[in-house]
Amino acid sequence: MVGRPAVTLVYAHRGASAAEPENTVAAFRAAARLGADGVELDVRRTADGAAAVVHDATLGDGRPVADVTLDEVPAEVPRLEEALDACAGLVVNVEVKNAPWDADFDPDEALAELVVRTLAGRDGRDRVIVSSFGQGAVARVRELAPDLPTALLTAVLTDDQVDGLVEEVAAAGHVALHPHHLTVTPHLLERCHGAGLAVNTWTVDEPERISSLCALGVDGVVTNVPDVALRALGR
Repeated sequence: MVGRPAVTLVYAHRGASAAEPENTVAAFRAAARLGADGVELDVRRTADGAAAVVHDATLGDGRPVADVTLDEVPAEVPRLEEALDACAGLVVNVEVKNAPWDADFDPDEALAELVVRTLAGRDGRDRVIVSSFGQGAVARVRELAPDLPTALLTAVLTDDQVDGLVEEVAAAGHVALHPHHLTVTPHLLERCHGAGLAVNTWTVDEPERISSLCALGVDGVVTNVPDVALRALGR
């Protein structure tokens, strides 16, 4: 993951989430079957200190993920280890869900530590990049595992905001910026690539937009429809 790929990579958003329920083993296996280069998945910490692969802070029945044990989450919610096994051979973008605005925000960054421990215990067999909207989360990952590739997620930015942010992200030792696709401009790409940062953008499903982002020079696209994206890229 370090450095820029030779082609625009396709990351299946929460797995192939248009084909299977998001963030499930079935969605991750479908992503591989459809030819995705990688998978993006979300991790939250349960009450007993486990890493559950789930996007929202609350389960479908309204229970906060942070208040239930791993045994109490629905059967379709995998542990991080199960998800990584299902993604074998793919690049896995592990998004740590611990930003200051999250309902279950933990300023001690225990989830980041848990993700690092989980990856370390797997003997380096995973190809991963750890990302988060929370600067503290990815900073903690870098503190614990400096060789682990990390990226900062961002929402819509203006060109005026880009310059300082790119300098900050590069100085922090991250390998990539993950901006919303509406943020991607020639200016952002020039600044990121000039600073040695890859640009993996989210979440885009329209073939024309995927093609245009590739033409601009993005390094990766995150999409719910990896098969559509691959066709749009002529792969």
